[in-house]
Amino acid sequence: MKNPISRVRGSNGASAGQTAMLSMAAVGIVFGDIGTSPLYVLKVSLNSLPFHQSFTNTHVLGILSLITWSLFLVVTVKYLFLMMRMDHRGEGGVLSMVARGLANRPGRTRKTAMLILGMIGGALLLGDGFVTPAISVLSATENFALTLPNAKPYLIPLAISILVFIFIIQRYGTGRISTLFGPIMILWFLAIAVFGLIAIINQPDVLKALNPIYAFKVIRNGGWQLPILVGAIVLCVTGAESLYADMGHFGRTPIRLAWLFFVWPCLMLAYFGQGAMVISDHAYASQPFLSVFPDG
Repeated sequence: MKNPISRVRGSNGASAGQTAMLSMAAVGIVFGDIGTSPLYVLKVSLNSLPFHQSFTNTHVLGILSLITWSLFLVVTVKYLFLMMRMDHRGEGGVLSMVARGLANRPGRTRKTAMLILGMIGGALLLGDGFVTPAISVLSATENFALTLPNAKPYLIPLAISILVFIFIIQRYGTGRISTLFGPIMILWFLAIAVFGLIAIINQPDVLKALNPIYAFKVIRNGGWQLPILVGAIVLCVTGAESLYADMGHFGRTPIRLAWLFFVWPCLMLAYFGQGAMVISDHAYASQPFLSVFPDG
């Protein structure tokens, strides 16, 4: 069977089956980063509050509201509907954006400015590529220490081994990797969504966080630690640039469908489920991600 990713150039005219396969592949490649953010975002955000040792339910709702509207404005509005229209022959990313600007034959000054901005953007993306995978993998492996205390000395070597394995298999290309990670990430999103939904049903007051007024309250009372809190909230959109950068692999439509009808709803249920658990018992703030899952 021909790899559906090889058909991306004509994805706008692809059949429903091909679009569905590309969307599934995109879940494994494009959304792997932003999809693992629920591991640590709420925990780090709560610890970033100046009153993190005596926070209230209003603070929890405020952080959830910030996460909600960050995902909407940054990912859905900015990347999905604005940035993905700025392609260069179907390709996305910082360098494609620079190439599109240079195609208009700008003057020498503008050309130099574009190249400098492109280099800065590339450097920022490279830095994110170093930091984010380490944070995600360490956040996942450290949970072993909760059930296997004797495993703590082995967590960092385990994280390094996982990262080395992931980078080694990069050589096999996006098509084969997406075949492996697509189903895994689909199961991941379904798991965090289902258990998050159960927590929300048990604590429906958490849905008040959809009101942006709670976000404004947290910002207003953030004080001198507000930049630290904002830095923690930004973690919920790490990997959003992949929607634009990987557009050449999958096309606009599969990425948009995967985000709007699967990834985004699953992430919202996951974050709100964690918030529901913290509201029900503030002790869950130390491990909000694990709190939504049964002990077994």
